[in-house]
Amino acid sequence: MGAAGTDVALETADVALMADNLGKLPEVFLMSRKARRIIRQNLWLSVAVISVLMAGALTGTLSLPLAVLGHELSEFAVIGNGLRMVGR
Repeated sequence: MGAAGTDVALETADVALMADNLGKLPEVFLMSRKARRIIRQNLWLSVAVISVLMAGALTGTLSLPLAVLGHELSEFAVIGNGLRMVGR
């Protein structure tokens, strides 16, 4: 933990505690659960938008440039949703 850990241990670890305070572990678990929830939301949003846009483009109800624009706008929604973790 912290500065007492060897360089090899710090490089190979999935998580490295940078202080000797184990009281922060519950906070880490909460953050990881929130990140996983946001990732799932982003995946489902992306799949839904791509499905709708692809169906619209294939049936001819949406032109290709309009479908691309819709996809790009949905990417902004996904990025904005992911940015919720920054304030944490």
